[in-house]
Amino acid sequence: MLFLKSIYCRIFQNVFRVILPLLPYRQPQIINSCERIDNIVLKENITSVLIITDKGIVNNNLLTPVTNALKSACVDFAIYDKTQPNPTIANVEDALSVYKAHNCKGIITIGGGSSMDCAKAVGARVAYPEKSIEKLKGMLRVLRATPIIIAIPTTAGTGSETTLAAVITDSVNHHKYALMSFPLIPRYAVLDPALTYTLPAHLTATTGMDALTHAVEAYIGKSTTKETRKLCLEATKLIFENITEAYNDGKNKCARENMLLASFKAGAAFTQSYVGYIHAIAHSLGGQYNMPHGLANAVIMPYVLKSYGKSAHKKLLELGIAAGVCTSSDTIEKGAEKFISAIEKLNRQMDIPKKLKGIKEEDIPLMASYAEKEANPLYPVPKLMTKKELEVLYYEIADWED
Repeated sequence: MLFLKSIYCRIFQNVFRVILPLLPYRQPQIINSCERIDNIVLKENITSVLIITDKGIVNNNLLTPVTNALKSACVDFAIYDKTQPNPTIANVEDALSVYKAHNCKGIITIGGGSSMDCAKAVGARVAYPEKSIEKLKGMLRVLRATPIIIAIPTTAGTGSETTLAAVITDSVNHHKYALMSFPLIPRYAVLDPALTYTLPAHLTATTGMDALTHAVEAYIGKSTTKETRKLCLEATKLIFENITEAYNDGKNKCARENMLLASFKAGAAFTQSYVGYIHAIAHSLGGQYNMPHGLANAVIMPYVLKSYGKSAHKKLLELGIAAGVCTSSDTIEKGAEKFISAIEKLNRQMDIPKKLKGIKEEDIPLMASYAEKEANPLYPVPKLMTKKELEVLYYEIADWED
């Protein structure tokens, strides 16, 4: 049975790889400052927009440059600021109500991946008012055009401003739904480093490692293209050169700009080449415990990369060379080990724990089941794993000292 499932997964992934160049991927147009938003809304004839964000963004006055630009363009706006760290179906429906009440024609989302996921899901619901989020989950369920989405990241990590994915939490069943459709890719991405200056150090660390996870998983998978491999290597190089600088000095403009660019590149890569078991496990932890996604990815990454063994060594060596932590004179195995060790070192330097607290042993079988179903057959991982093999990883990452 496992043999047949393995064949099915690989056939699915190989077919997907063949059709990958034919799919309608597009990258958002990059805008370098919030001050240019007025030009965008005027160009797109948007007369009223819904701004989707969270309380932290509002309390830190990060909305001001956005609202000032809208006012200068004489564009009406409404604000929905109740997005949760793992946005829920209730968040989406509440924001949709605000959109309708103010007769909005476009969406601006400012914040981290959570606000962007919420905004994309709202866009999907605007396009499909008769369908629930559950009916829109999965691949290519959203085919109608959504309202224009302008994404403004205030973290350098999720890459959500470039992707076709929106992950929404079903808080009743403690599970996450992924919506993955091309119309969900934002039309514009505003990469303004000034918005990231006040990002706390621990969020700079975990969101930055989230971006690295995107680059690594997209690169080591089996559905890469020449372009996505190039993006992954460039993103990895930028992250290793800039993440600790941004962590130690939040107002370092160059480091912040480079981290935003790295996040964008990694996001553009994984939206085409997909991720792997690191994300599948992290999503299950987020759904079960509301665990921050970037933190989960950062902790899980070394364990999963080690579990892939030889199947990932060559590509890990290549990533390590791009990161500057090994050279072409290293053996494939040694280079892979150096790269994984360098990831662990980054985690230590930024006070990211080696293991995760709060995991309950009785929850592991269900979470492993969710992770296995999410990953197989879609994610083109270097080595396929069974539910039982995934369970082992949950035990390895769990901090039982509570």
